[in-house]
Amino acid sequence: MRRSRPRDLGRSWSDVLDGWFFALSGVTGVWFAYVLLRDGVRPGWPTLLLLVFWLFFSYLVLPRLHRILTSIYLPGYFVGRTRTSDGLLGDPVNLGFLGSEAHVHGAMTVAGWTLADELDVRSAVRIVRSVLRRRSYAGAPVSPLHLFDRRQDFAYEQEVAGTPSQRHHIRFWRCPDGWLLPGGFRADWLAAATFDRGVGLSWFTLQFTHRIDEDTDVERDFVVETVCAAVPGAQVSVIENFSSGYHHRNGGGDRIRTDGDLPILDVRCARAAAVVDAPASRPAPVVASRLPDVPQAVLVGAGIALARATTYGLGAVLYAVRESATTLAVAVVVLAVCEAVLALAVLAGWNWARLLLVAGCSVTAVAAMTISFLGHQPPVGLGQLLTVGGSILVLLALSSQEARDFATGRSAVPVRAGTPT
Repeated sequence: MRRSRPRDLGRSWSDVLDGWFFALSGVTGVWFAYVLLRDGVRPGWPTLLLLVFWLFFSYLVLPRLHRILTSIYLPGYFVGRTRTSDGLLGDPVNLGFLGSEAHVHGAMTVAGWTLADELDVRSAVRIVRSVLRRRSYAGAPVSPLHLFDRRQDFAYEQEVAGTPSQRHHIRFWRCPDGWLLPGGFRADWLAAATFDRGVGLSWFTLQFTHRIDEDTDVERDFVVETVCAAVPGAQVSVIENFSSGYHHRNGGGDRIRTDGDLPILDVRCARAAAVVDAPASRPAPVVASRLPDVPQAVLVGAGIALARATTYGLGAVLYAVRESATTLAVAVVVLAVCEAVLALAVLAGWNWARLLLVAGCSVTAVAAMTISFLGHQPPVGLGQLLTVGGSILVLLALSSQEARDFATGRSAVPVRAGTPT
């Protein structure tokens, strides 16, 4: 069971520490990425470090830098755009819906759309296989985009030519209770519809991602046409010039353009569909801290700490057996046990354990960075990857907003009217 915590007493100092750890993770991440690149341009096996550099820099460091910068210069209120997990402006909000969740599922299902699977390890592996083998995956997951400070409630899609590399897709977000669109208009759901035209590298994060078609209005109108054709009683009202027509780029670097109109689809006449299997209908964990409810960032951070502690512990025992250096071995085993205990406490949702583990990893990373700046720059070896690289990975994972919300219990806070994007 999750513990009830005093919300107001310890939050301020915890937030200050988290702010420092969040920024420090970006600094140490950039430094270690440079180290990997520096040592990866040598002949021989060290060139493999270039692959490690790309994975580390593209999937961890750049997203963290984007998150830091966008928290400074992007507004925190509704601007008619979604956001990526990195905080970048994403696809435009180009549709609204009136009706219950069951009505929306019923309308989209009868219109020939398929509910997208949740994005997890299994579905991610399946979509990679389907793209490489050019096989159909009608329920392929879509990447998370955020609105109202949370990821989409669910998404629908239609494959093109039986391959997930090209597909129509639309993400849905439930509007907070009592919340109105700018101008006083009402919608129960907001949505972002775009067309995936292929797979490529993101210009902003260098990650593999779907590339979308530039004219998002075409996809918006396609959704309206398919729903209205399948649900004869559906009504459409258009908020003209809801936003300025603009040309821009989304979070993946793709060009987008829109005329700024926002159609509102009233699907309350649609036959309600069961929503048992819909991701949005699954109750959010409020008091439970079972492993399936642990966020991915927490699993990664705690998992790396546990793996590292196990490696150090076994290594110390073997070293003591061979060299008879029991004092050093005992010290290493004690440190390994402490790290393992903290990692398990992090999985259980204890914020103090997360802060202690992050603080210890910060000391290790800063010490290594300082030694490097003083001129002692040995090539990256397995030991440094395990010690320094592992510490920075734990720091990046457990200083994330996802991990902070889990440890402080804020992830269970319901969305209220007026919650910003």
